[in-house]
Amino acid sequence: SQLYVKEEGLNPTGSFKARGISVAVSRALELGATALGIPTAGNAGGALAAYAARAGLPCYVLMPEDTPLANKLECVLYGANLYLVKGLINDCGRIVREGAAAGRWFDVSTLREPGRAEGKKTMGYEIAEQLGWELPDAIIYPTGGGTGIVGMWKAFDEMERMGWIGSRRPKMISVQAEGCAPIVRAFEAGERHATLFANAHTVASGLRVPVAIGDYLMLDAIRASGGTAITVHDDEFTPAMRAIARAEGISPAPEGGATYVALTKLRDSGFLKTSDRVVIFNTGAAWKYSELLETGLLPVLDPADPAVQAQIA
Repeated sequence: SQLYVKEEGLNPTGSFKARGISVAVSRALELGATALGIPTAGNAGGALAAYAARAGLPCYVLMPEDTPLANKLECVLYGANLYLVKGLINDCGRIVREGAAAGRWFDVSTLREPGRAEGKKTMGYEIAEQLGWELPDAIIYPTGGGTGIVGMWKAFDEMERMGWIGSRRPKMISVQAEGCAPIVRAFEAGERHATLFANAHTVASGLRVPVAIGDYLMLDAIRASGGTAITVHDDEFTPAMRAIARAEGISPAPEGGATYVALTKLRDSGFLKTSDRVVIFNTGAAWKYSELLETGLLPVLDPADPAVQAQIA
């Protein structure tokens, strides 16, 4: 009864990225932008494609060539100019920055403009409202670029200044994949900045961010809250996804599975108590990662077979 899932897979484009991108596009339109560019690990590209289409702005999406197929398909569906890059999201980011400097588009990369963090801030406001204006003991968040942690931390400060909540803060807990954990490594080393995580790899594309521009903002929030940073192995994602889906009827992405695994580890270690009120984030829908989910050999029934009922176990 003390565990809550913040289900972001129900957002318009199937992930939490819709929050920040909707604000970023609206603000870019107000400022007179005529085209938008973004590097993405997947979900942000689909969100930008959708909101740019609604705004009537051309957009350019650059993503690693091995990004999940669903992310590519939604960009094409919305009419984005999609380019696949031989590299990771930081390589995509370099190309986008160069294009922005040349005046080709407005750069809506993570924390290169304020709108995305402002949009993600709404997650903090919602958590407070949904829990009766009493913040939880801990928030477990899957961390790539990290604007969610940055935005929620800002939201808590704003709400305190308005008198809506007190000074108590939840422990902010960052979850990363073992194969791409720059924030965890910096946290454990006592550093305020995270260095590039070489040879980054994970099946959770949203966690495959080898270097984040907002590293110090995330690390400051984690430490100020008494939180921590923890890794999860790729092999643990899919079993956790199935466990959440079958227990709660929620369609979790591997990033959501990672937060559940992290919760289990932190309770086992004693960092979190079973009595703690904890919010874990599922940042996207499972259909975004259809390649990870195997059906196995499924039975095929012939409706004309008189013994068809006997074939159903």
